[in-house]
Amino acid sequence: MITSLAGRTSAPLLPPGEVRIGGFGGVAGLAGYLRTSRIDVLVDATHPFAAGISANAAAAAAATGVPLIALRRPGWAESPGDEWHRVPDLPGAAALLPRLGCRVFLTTGRQGIAAFADVDAWFLARSVEPPAPPMPARLEVLLDRGPFTLDGERRILAGHAIDVLVTKDSGGPGAKLAAARERGIPVVMVDRPPLPAGVVAATSVEEVADRITRAG
Repeated sequence: MITSLAGRTSAPLLPPGEVRIGGFGGVAGLAGYLRTSRIDVLVDATHPFAAGISANAAAAAAATGVPLIALRRPGWAESPGDEWHRVPDLPGAAALLPRLGCRVFLTTGRQGIAAFADVDAWFLARSVEPPAPPMPARLEVLLDRGPFTLDGERRILAGHAIDVLVTKDSGGPGAKLAAARERGIPVVMVDRPPLPAGVVAATSVEEVADRITRAG
């Protein structure tokens, strides 16, 4: 098995086995790699919001005939007591914020912070590495890597007097959502982009492994 990482962080957590880091050079480069490396199955296990990578993977798989499986964990679902506001993208989240609060916990990753540069609010932005401009004028950056605990999220919301949470619907552990629910804090939830047409999706590693076994 070969794992390919995009190289977006300087110190990624490396999985076991062979690892390559960096892009392929678009669809043509990825298709060439699939052919020369004699890849039998391509698994798109990128972040649900890495739409560009997923589109390239779908196009390269179609061009080479290599089966493609997209690993996508289920998104989050509202629970009693939640106040969610779903938006299609980050600009939609930025436009909605002035109606909901003025002290924002922003958990959309460093590459999305620019969308909030012109919003008149105070932001606490959490990311693995420091963001780059443009950024909001009133911004505090919290450098941290998950998983995050419920107690830890409670301390962040209370300690910074957060009154609105912005996040992407990436799924997985939802401690920040539970903490927001407890405090009655509204959540701006950015919907994930759809998978490319015709791509087969699996919701767990076990399901991916089963599909690979059946494909072989």
